[in-house]
Amino acid sequence: MRRRGASVRLKLALSYAGFVILAGGILLAVVWLFLLRYVPDEAIHSASEFVPSRSDLIRAFTPRVIIAAVFLVVFGLAGGWFLAGRMLAPLDRITAATRRAAAGSLSHRIRLDGPADEFRELADAFDQMLARIEAHVDEQRRFAANASHELRTPLATTRTLIEVAQSDPDADIPETLERVRVTNARAIALTEALLLLSRADRGDIPAEEVDLSLDAEEAIETLGALAEARGVDIDARCERATTRGSPSLLGQLVTNLVHNAIVHNLPAGGQVTLVTSQDDRSARLAVSNSGPVVPAELVPTLTEPFQRAAGRTRSSTHDGTGLGLAIASRIVAAHGGTLRLDAPPTGGLAVEVVLPR
Repeated sequence: MRRRGASVRLKLALSYAGFVILAGGILLAVVWLFLLRYVPDEAIHSASEFVPSRSDLIRAFTPRVIIAAVFLVVFGLAGGWFLAGRMLAPLDRITAATRRAAAGSLSHRIRLDGPADEFRELADAFDQMLARIEAHVDEQRRFAANASHELRTPLATTRTLIEVAQSDPDADIPETLERVRVTNARAIALTEALLLLSRADRGDIPAEEVDLSLDAEEAIETLGALAEARGVDIDARCERATTRGSPSLLGQLVTNLVHNAIVHNLPAGGQVTLVTSQDDRSARLAVSNSGPVVPAELVPTLTEPFQRAAGRTRSSTHDGTGLGLAIASRIVAAHGGTLRLDAPPTGGLAVEVVLPR
């Protein structure tokens, strides 16, 4: 354990006192060099008045110099202690905030008032650091809570399938393995979605030029088999729409919206419309689908994790994780854009993404 030394306040007080004493010594040296040295040491006789010699002046001056020196020491220590306390008061607040943060309280902020000096800059930097740490901790907690909540079902299902197969000698092993494979694939997809959501929340994304029309064409090619299997027709009108951001995240944004539109379409058939465009200020992506009517009061909740509108539930043929729109919303926010949802009265959902050029 490191030995505790003198406090900074005491060091500053001693420094102030030392400088005061040094200034007094310099003043006495000036008096000696430029005044007393020119006074003769021999007695000066005058018929009219007494003229003191150098020895007389030194004898008269020495006691008063000692008294003044003692006063300067006391004044320097007391004044230095007081001034150091006033100057170091912001540091005490920063230290107290650091200890609270070390104890687990990340919501506390210093919010130091006063001029923009070094202590103010340090306090502001510390507040910003606490805000980032709190955001990362909240992100980790959300990830852990979402993962533990959502992965419990597929893991429990897998365990049940294995236990039933072990206890039933006539169990259909190939069918059981297929069901385990599907359940495991869903758990993997959910984990990857949660990791992507966590990455989007951090906001640490690169800035590269991305053409949303190319991402749209790639998403159509990737999800074409799924759309065909569900009888969904995709109507794409992809014009150039460039923005700056993460190619992987923006590609996932387009894929999630198209995938969401396909799997939440009518039970059989339906249509998905995909449009990309741009103007001088923004790049736009619009994805809409037919499907059941979505109540207007539920639309604002669809970008929350694991939220589904009425009629949107998991099934054996449902490939969603309940995170598609949540991930899309986080990615758009991380790129400084806006995401708008609209539920047409004829049914389905319309999503519009606007990203800065």
